[in-house]
Amino acid sequence: MSKRRDFIRNGLLTAASPILVNNLPVSVEKNESKNKAKHWIWINPNRKDTVEDIRKHYNDLKNAGFRGILFEADSEMHFREAKALGLEAHRWNWTMNKGVKELLEKHPDWYAVSRDGKSCVTTPPYVGYYRWLCPSKPEVLEYLMNEAEEILSKDYIDGLHLDYIRFCDVVLPLNLWKQYNLDQRTELPTYDFCYCETCRSKYKSISGKDPMDLKYPEASLSWRLFRYEAINNVVNSLASVAQKHKKWITAAVFPTPEVARRNVRQDWTNWNLDAVFPMIYHGFYQEDVKWIGDAVKEGTHFLAGKFPLYAGLFLADFNNDMSQLDQGIKNAFANGAAGISIFGGATPEVLEVVAKYK
Repeated sequence: MSKRRDFIRNGLLTAASPILVNNLPVSVEKNESKNKAKHWIWINPNRKDTVEDIRKHYNDLKNAGFRGILFEADSEMHFREAKALGLEAHRWNWTMNKGVKELLEKHPDWYAVSRDGKSCVTTPPYVGYYRWLCPSKPEVLEYLMNEAEEILSKDYIDGLHLDYIRFCDVVLPLNLWKQYNLDQRTELPTYDFCYCETCRSKYKSISGKDPMDLKYPEASLSWRLFRYEAINNVVNSLASVAQKHKKWITAAVFPTPEVARRNVRQDWTNWNLDAVFPMIYHGFYQEDVKWIGDAVKEGTHFLAGKFPLYAGLFLADFNNDMSQLDQGIKNAFANGAAGISIFGGATPEVLEVVAKYK
């Protein structure tokens, strides 16, 4: 089981001008015209799978109306088998949260620093593998663009799916405050990033102020905007790599534009994407199934048709209640979702519900 799955199981949620449809790369337009299936699924490929196991599972997904699979790891066998069945195979990649041993050892200066002066290298926030890169450093951007180039150059990979494409959670979903013994009605310095020398000097060159000298940094609109734009620049630079390869680029993001900006400095309605996958995990926010529709409505409103939104659903939040899952999907479609993406076990019961909306 991946660290991401462990993290979610333990309770912590992960998470510029747009591309217009008529400006999409040629290969993307072809995919749109040929593939009318709606749904997606996040999967960590099991290296122990047999070809027979893979074919049966992926065929079940296809029959239930799934369009593609977002693979957390690179497994050529899984990708090619998915494609052979007519599914799209995209590489789901952790982006800013990058606990790569070589980077931690050779480039500790690339990592984000909290408002209380602690580096993610030595003091990762919340959990041990929260190792956030600083988006303001040119070296980080170059590294991420080279990584995207390597991924997208592989013929069996149809697109790049960005995850953890944000800053660290300065505010956690309400459901997690008790678990981490935190009161986050105000932004706490330990979880507020990034205050490294690069970010401070770049912001000072724009505003004339050092963010460390701000009396109320959480209330500074220009400091907040600076961080939105730092991530925007990373995403849109990676999008240029995807466009060069005529492949899709998508992202898993926080559930609504407002929550994303407030909690993790993520301004996803201004990204150059082909589609977005908001993680509308209602249980983490102590909301009911109706809120799935509310979140989709907010997202589609601010996107204004720039690119499609696929509602990300966390199956565990439905507690095996298929009627609730059915209502959640119905709410998503009623408010403008192009489809759904599911995180969790695609059991026969789940597939039966999802297939109603294929």
